[in-house]
Amino acid sequence: MIRRLMPLRVSFHKAVVAAALLVLAGAAAGTSAQEEIALTATRRVFPEAGAGVRSVKCDAAGNYYVLTGTGASVSVYDPAGKLLRKLPPGGGGATAATFGEDMDVDAKGNVYVADRGANAVRIWNADGSARTFPVSGPFSIAALGEGEVAVATLLGPHLVTVYDTAGKVLREIGEPEDISSHKELNRFLNIGQLARDAKNRLYYGFLYLPEPTVRVFDRLGYAGGDIQVTSLDVMPRAQAARREIEKEEKRGEAPRPQRVLSAVGVDPATGEAWIALENVLHRFDADGNRRGSYRIYTKQGARLEVTTILIEPGKMLVGNDPIGIYEFERPDRNPDGTRKFAN
Repeated sequence: MIRRLMPLRVSFHKAVVAAALLVLAGAAAGTSAQEEIALTATRRVFPEAGAGVRSVKCDAAGNYYVLTGTGASVSVYDPAGKLLRKLPPGGGGATAATFGEDMDVDAKGNVYVADRGANAVRIWNADGSARTFPVSGPFSIAALGEGEVAVATLLGPHLVTVYDTAGKVLREIGEPEDISSHKELNRFLNIGQLARDAKNRLYYGFLYLPEPTVRVFDRLGYAGGDIQVTSLDVMPRAQAARREIEKEEKRGEAPRPQRVLSAVGVDPATGEAWIALENVLHRFDADGNRRGSYRIYTKQGARLEVTTILIEPGKMLVGNDPIGIYEFERPDRNPDGTRKFAN
């Protein structure tokens, strides 16, 4: 279930023991939720998208938007995968992005880009107009509708800041976890990736937290709890990572953190979360219970290490820089979005 918030330093050893008991209980019950199932892509989509792929999103009309960070542009495809146009409108000029780190699209087709290279958020509106407002170190972005956009930054005092489209701060959400005694390093360890559902709940995936964790917030910023991968193959590595951070700090060295969480995706309709650790996807129901783990491969059998996920009712699009974007059947859903099985 979704874990209610508690200090991670205090609860860590208890979490390891609890994880062990859960896995043993699952094995005794014969459940498949703790097993990894191999998933192979059905095909590669958007063949122009490869090196530099940062994000893939879908609008209300079924059109797809693919952000390429290195080219700082967004390619728009129709539901059949035909390239329709590229953004920014008219080739860019003053509205062109420098390095697009993340992107989202709202119900009206307005595109929001976290331009880390220019320390700005860029908005390319469906009517062809554009605007920009400054944000220091934007790293991830989520369009909340009604003129609001949530931004996660590299070094901000809070996990998320919500702006209006003119750049006015509306509210700040989430306090960083206390991981390191070094202030700047601690904020770096709290860098996260945003996802949202149809109710505009925010899912904040901690990319460097030793325990793979996604924190859920409602639109107003109230935290509902954590979704966490606690399998026995993950938690010992998390424990070792925390010990290494402590050792390096005692020696007076700057810890060298390794990225843990690769990407997070959410089924907009149900709030089911998908957490990627390299090429393994962990599926959680809306209550935070882990329902399956899947090791994913391209159609040619190559490991597909995830950098972005788009969850749709009957399929998934999984992206990797540099090898591109691949389509997968959802293991839990039929193509029409109905459930394959009770769990």
